[in-house]
Amino acid sequence: MTKKKFIVPFDFSDVAESAAEHALITAQVVGADVHLLHVVSKKDTVKEARVKLEEASEKIQKVTISEGIEIINHVRIGNIFDDIAEFALEIGAELIFMGTHGAHGWQHITGSHALKVVTNSPTPFIVVQENRINASGYDDIVVPLDLHKETKQKLTLVANMAKYFNSRVHVIIPDESDEFLQHTVKANIIFANKFFGERNIEVTTTLASSKDFDKEVIAHSVKVNADLIAIMNIQKNQLLGVFGASHEQFMITNDAKIPVLLVNPINATNAYQAIFT
Repeated sequence: MTKKKFIVPFDFSDVAESAAEHALITAQVVGADVHLLHVVSKKDTVKEARVKLEEASEKIQKVTISEGIEIINHVRIGNIFDDIAEFALEIGAELIFMGTHGAHGWQHITGSHALKVVTNSPTPFIVVQENRINASGYDDIVVPLDLHKETKQKLTLVANMAKYFNSRVHVIIPDESDEFLQHTVKANIIFANKFFGERNIEVTTTLASSKDFDKEVIAHSVKVNADLIAIMNIQKNQLLGVFGASHEQFMITNDAKIPVLLVNPINATNAYQAIFT
């Protein structure tokens, strides 16, 4: 059976080390190899980069519980933002763990181009800031739930992850005053409880004001001491009207520095089964 593959775009920063640790802890549970990807702009810097990347990977493996997990180093010539998706397709990666320095760092270090890469990748991303992952992994996962059919893809991935880590899942749903939308909200609560309950996953459901819903999600995540927030990137008009155009960026660069799993819609609803099965 082919081992799963995780990618960490690696620039030798603290947040890149944090992303690598997240990848290694997850790989330990799932049984995956971790591929560190460093991209240089000039051919004459490749040799030096390989030596530096080897030293960094050895350091990371020493401080992380990662027995039996292979770290594979890659140095490529090009542009990190162009090469991430291509590299993921080349090796058949299931997840990409990427570090960011928060709202200001996101603009300065990675820019809007990187956000475009993350939100258009067919491979799911876990975007992390400086916060290190617990040795036990993702114990509490917060899931903002909207009404799109694509959300089921996110729930499948979250459920499979929760089974591996024995996580608690905290679903948060925007409340509405409109009678029709209230009916849909209630249906969503029933759906979430049934979906996770059938999989023997501990689940809570919470209603939050649809006004400033993004902030409500972060506040709730802090309240439940969440280790991960799972969002679905859908750049459309939302039926409940709660996700703004900057939703993904707000979540990814949240002030609480909680890692974010970003899933982009794909055609096959069961395609994310393969990541955590």
